[in-house]
Amino acid sequence: MPRRTASQGRAYNRRNHGRRAVPEKTEFLLSSLLPLFPLDLVLFPGTPLPLHIFEPRYKEMINECLNEKKLFGVIRAQEKDLADIGCTAEILAVTKTYEDGRMDIVTQGRERFELVVVNEERTFLRGEVLYVTDEPERASAADVAHALDLHKQILALANAEQDVPSDDTPLSYHLAGSLPLDLDFKQQLLATRSEPQRIQTVIGYFEKILPNLRRAIHIRKKAGGNGHSH
Repeated sequence: MPRRTASQGRAYNRRNHGRRAVPEKTEFLLSSLLPLFPLDLVLFPGTPLPLHIFEPRYKEMINECLNEKKLFGVIRAQEKDLADIGCTAEILAVTKTYEDGRMDIVTQGRERFELVVVNEERTFLRGEVLYVTDEPERASAADVAHALDLHKQILALANAEQDVPSDDTPLSYHLAGSLPLDLDFKQQLLATRSEPQRIQTVIGYFEKILPNLRRAIHIRKKAGGNGHSH
């Protein structure tokens, strides 16, 4: 899995931040500010995320999280602002350190949050956030089986095997988080608070991209065989 770095995210324009409307369905406001790591990606709960930390502000932030055993928030950096919904990340391991303070870490997504207020008092951004939870419904067995089958078909095109986690992480996050899908789609999925709705959204998306993936692979194989793509 390729490592993600802070430089891979779009620059965040601090002039565009502001107070956000508090959503109707929330759990509680954090008593302390959550360190924020804006990146050009969407992290799901339960999804692993390796990172290479090299910018001074993020070295400071990650060292603080390590020393105090606390989480930080991964949130998508959009063109002029941050996304409304992000996901906390827990540092599972520091796999390598460098003499200049850089480090390679492995993290994993934990809980979704809604960003309410951005705080700029430190070298890195922090935020007042609200944790959000799912509605209690469960996806139907038929939809789950269909989603798993489509996911398996997509992986098979890349000669990869399906590995379904046995923990309590919603299946929709695993299915979408294990593939390099469109970031707008992933952000929409992260913001959806119903697992049945997310599974149906995943099914619709997979059904849409599967024919294109098959066509692309067919063309590639044909071009590799005779030098033409007709």
